[in-house]
Amino acid sequence: MPRSPATSSGRRDLRLGYAFALAAITIFALQDGISKHLGQIYPPVFVTMIRYWAFAGFALVLAARARGGIAGTARSRAVPLQVARGALLALQIVLAITCFAVIGLARTQAIFAATPLIATVMSVVLLGERAAPLRWTGVVMGLCGVLLILRPHGDFFDSTVLLAVLCSVMFASYSVMTRLAGTLDPPLTSFFYTGIVGCLVVCLVGPFYWTGMAPLDWAWMATLCLTSVTSHYLLIKAYNILDASAVQPLAYLSVVYASVMGPVIFHEQVHITTYAGAAVVVAGGLLSIWSERRRRD
Repeated sequence: MPRSPATSSGRRDLRLGYAFALAAITIFALQDGISKHLGQIYPPVFVTMIRYWAFAGFALVLAARARGGIAGTARSRAVPLQVARGALLALQIVLAITCFAVIGLARTQAIFAATPLIATVMSVVLLGERAAPLRWTGVVMGLCGVLLILRPHGDFFDSTVLLAVLCSVMFASYSVMTRLAGTLDPPLTSFFYTGIVGCLVVCLVGPFYWTGMAPLDWAWMATLCLTSVTSHYLLIKAYNILDASAVQPLAYLSVVYASVMGPVIFHEQVHITTYAGAAVVVAGGLLSIWSERRRRD
């Protein structure tokens, strides 16, 4: 039986949305690798500052092209909230780059995989959202997975991994704040404040850490800025087509990418429990997503 044009067009749009999301997540993984390389050599706040110059410039271009221009985009019903979340993300990125350099790409991303589960707990406590029993099961699985990665009673425990846990909590807080801001302001306004406020925050400190860079590293920095703009643009395009619940499972590919890049490119030594813990965290996250989608359907 031939498909109707509407059905074929809808499926093409979905495939395009998934292609945008997959490309964005792949580029984000590349960003993480470049950030680790630069963060091992230069101060993370300095790397973040230059990255935010590109981010803020991109936000300004999008705002200028929008209806109402920059002034219209900057109009918000929750300015303190927007400023707080923008500042929090900037600090989180500085800490994330530090984690990549100090803890390792693979282990850090394994812990970061628990971020959506932490955000679930925060949403229930702070926003009064309801979570089904299966979703709570996913949260408990995620906690067990993180403990397996940390190995608090093992010989490989390093207290610096707690930085990655703090970083994950910070990003979960940013996600909850973004969800709350989304009920008050359009997405472009939130994106605008993310770029501009974050840039202003890191520029308060970054210049004091200015460091001369080798020409090759400036090329890596330019690539980092380019990938930052490209990945955010592709993610915006993906969210124009897909629901967030459809994109989130693909985000766990970051753990897979990091598990390959860390040992192969940066020669990180990764314990088998890190992979086992990451698998448990991802399984818990996917269970939580499936439970939420089933509840909505």
